[in-house]
Amino acid sequence: MKKVTKIEENRNLQNTRPKLRVAAYCRVSTDSDAQLESLEAQKKHYENYITTHNDWTFAGLYFDEGISGTKKEKRPELNKLIRDCKDGKIDFIITKSISRFARNTTDCLDMVRTLLDLQIPIFFEKENINTGSMESELFLAILSSMAESEAHSISENNKWGIQKRFKDGTFKISYPPYGYDWNGTEMVINPVQAAVVKRIFAETLAGKGSQAIANELNAEAIPTKKGGRWTGTSIRGMLINEKYVGDVIFQKTYTDYHFNRHVNYGDKDQYMIVDHHEPIISREDFEAVAKMIAQHAAEKGIQKGQEKYQNRYCFSGNIICSECGNTFKRRVHTCKEHKYIAWCCNTHLTDKESCSMLYIRDDDLKLAFLTMMNKLIYGHKQILRPLLSHLRNTNSGKSTTREQELQTLLLQNTEQRETLTKLMAQGYIDQILYNKENNELLMLADNYKAEIDSIQKSCNLDSEIIAALSELLHFTEHSEMLTTFDESLFNSHVNKVIVYSRNEIGFKLKCGLTLKERI
Repeated sequence: MKKVTKIEENRNLQNTRPKLRVAAYCRVSTDSDAQLESLEAQKKHYENYITTHNDWTFAGLYFDEGISGTKKEKRPELNKLIRDCKDGKIDFIITKSISRFARNTTDCLDMVRTLLDLQIPIFFEKENINTGSMESELFLAILSSMAESEAHSISENNKWGIQKRFKDGTFKISYPPYGYDWNGTEMVINPVQAAVVKRIFAETLAGKGSQAIANELNAEAIPTKKGGRWTGTSIRGMLINEKYVGDVIFQKTYTDYHFNRHVNYGDKDQYMIVDHHEPIISREDFEAVAKMIAQHAAEKGIQKGQEKYQNRYCFSGNIICSECGNTFKRRVHTCKEHKYIAWCCNTHLTDKESCSMLYIRDDDLKLAFLTMMNKLIYGHKQILRPLLSHLRNTNSGKSTTREQELQTLLLQNTEQRETLTKLMAQGYIDQILYNKENNELLMLADNYKAEIDSIQKSCNLDSEIIAALSELLHFTEHSEMLTTFDESLFNSHVNKVIVYSRNEIGFKLKCGLTLKERI
């Protein structure tokens, strides 16, 4: 009989083994008292749960209050947790469920993969899933998709309830605008803030600009609703807010399927209630301000729903600072009783320390454009014509063959999935194998579609560039040398002006070329 010798465990070695640093994450989606009580219960649960394990040490509790789980960017504590993991402060994470951790499949899988790359598993209590012991992400992807579908379902149900309250006039504005408070039942006037609102309307009627009003309020240290600084945009928003005359319009904004918020320019129904609450501003003053805004908009060619800043001048919004990336603003400078137009970087105007870019004279910009165009007129045969020929030859048929191959592969993929479904229906393969193979085919199909879409977008972009280059070549072939600046010509061929310094700028043309000129 063979002799077996027992080797005793090294208890000293076991005691010196480092403990696992475990952190917990929890979230409640609203800031109601009931939900906050739930948050407190979760905090106690995780503290007790982690400290009861002898080989674990408590690495912290991360929690987000009153924040939706649909997007990770809006959850600061979750982002802090990920940062601490990257900094090597955490070894293991516990959370209640996938729906508490993320309701967006992409975000969830992205975070799980990031943490697994750091060798940090996550344990989801409800689903009993430990990502460190999973052989694939398929099960997690399915559960994550279910959580995302649940989020959309809840969102749609909430929208339906809100719209119903819009229709019958029972919707409550729990967060009223500046000048009002919410007493739990209705909007009531805040006397201190209401005085500021009246001042804003009075100064606007007196002819003062929105930015000037904002600057005065900031100089007097008058805080906004959230305690921040005033801007011209926030002042303009107040001047068109119907709530200040006692009315209310519901559904000014809406959220799309991807949880992105949009201004409602007629995309969805809106509901208006007149004399909903006590007004701060008289209808006469409100309508007078509205007429002033409409008149200024008409003078600048602004229409509702267009971009905030309209191109009153051909250079407006088209000059970009290479140092900070901000746009340039038109200014009138005076030098020894001589006035001239200049363009200044918006960042430099606000804070010279943040951007050192100096102003550019309007006449220098126009002269530089004339110089560039005359160079193209003179050298179009050597520059534009060979470039157009090259683009046409490169673009011609370069992607057609690949797109046809992808369309064939996509058709074969569909046939394979149909065959797979028939095999499962006839009992030749089981559900697990079917799911595995079908998911792989679906992933391939998505890749094919994405590549087809990319090819089509690339072809469309190439076509736009070729069309713009053809138009520029046609002009330079038939034009004499330019002597005066033509605004329509600039708008036809230039996309942006990039300012590198006071002495050098670049014209980014619609045909894809960027040509630099010295001033």
